[in-house]
Amino acid sequence: MDTKSDSLNNDDLRDLLKRCPAGTFEAALAFRKGQDVSKIETIVLGIIDRHLEPEQREILANSDDSLRMYEDLGMDSLTMLEIVMLIEQTLQVSIDNEELRDLRTLGDVKVYLDAKARGEEPPKRSKSYRIEEIASLMPHREPFLFLETARIDGSEAIATYKISGNEYFLEGHFKENPVFPASIMIEALGQLCVFFLLKGEDASLSSKVDPNTIFFTSCDGVKCRRICKPGDILTMKVQVSRIRHPLACFKGEINVEGERTAHAEEIKLAFDYFPVIDALEEEKMENGNSSRIAKNVDNELRNGSNGKVSKETTPDRFVKYEPNS
Repeated sequence: MDTKSDSLNNDDLRDLLKRCPAGTFEAALAFRKGQDVSKIETIVLGIIDRHLEPEQREILANSDDSLRMYEDLGMDSLTMLEIVMLIEQTLQVSIDNEELRDLRTLGDVKVYLDAKARGEEPPKRSKSYRIEEIASLMPHREPFLFLETARIDGSEAIATYKISGNEYFLEGHFKENPVFPASIMIEALGQLCVFFLLKGEDASLSSKVDPNTIFFTSCDGVKCRRICKPGDILTMKVQVSRIRHPLACFKGEINVEGERTAHAEEIKLAFDYFPVIDALEEEKMENGNSSRIAKNVDNELRNGSNGKVSKETTPDRFVKYEPNS
């Protein structure tokens, strides 16, 4: 009976992984029988490979754990979800969507699934955001948004931007020698500071910051040490120095391939919070206004206003009282 049941389960598993590379099914079978976590890497790589195009498979085959799922493989959110669903079925684990969004690299995925398979708590990761999420939060828009990926890690924010060579300002900076302007590098650092104010969890931020109230006020101690050109990837980092409403101060730096490119000793922004409306207080004010207006109406009628109530007594948002003649 058990043997027949195992055979049926094996057939289901084989059918589930039929389009995966050779060895994936065998690894999954070994994992299910003995919870052999050493097989997880083979299973994960096999399932990812199944969902890739030929050129993407070549990138995967020549990569290490630093491979970025979205940026390096060009994977979209829907494909990632399909991969996750198949991994869940194969390993018989449940993957939380909120935890999934912070798995950026192949190494992240392996470590996370290894912990899940062992029944352990997955490691905490910094919150990461892709270009779509960043654009939905920021007051800036293309072609003046210079953050492509970003993550928050405590009092720091880290982001990247690849100079494509198609930026509109490169047409005039400089002729036949496109150079990414140093002023735009500092602008990119400032945008990362804005991002931190919107998504960071610093104790000095007592409420949610309104993106339409954030403005650059000053920048000191700026130095640029390297020319940046199309193809370079700017890796930016800003760190909170101090925040006291309505000012926030940061320090920041940019690196390209590990080489320090630019830094700013202080970037200062002005900001404000979304207004907080106390519903109970608003109701009291409304009731107070209604009582005052009712009293004014009554007084005018008593004083012989011939059934007509003045506009001053009843603001436009209230209906005027005019009895039938």
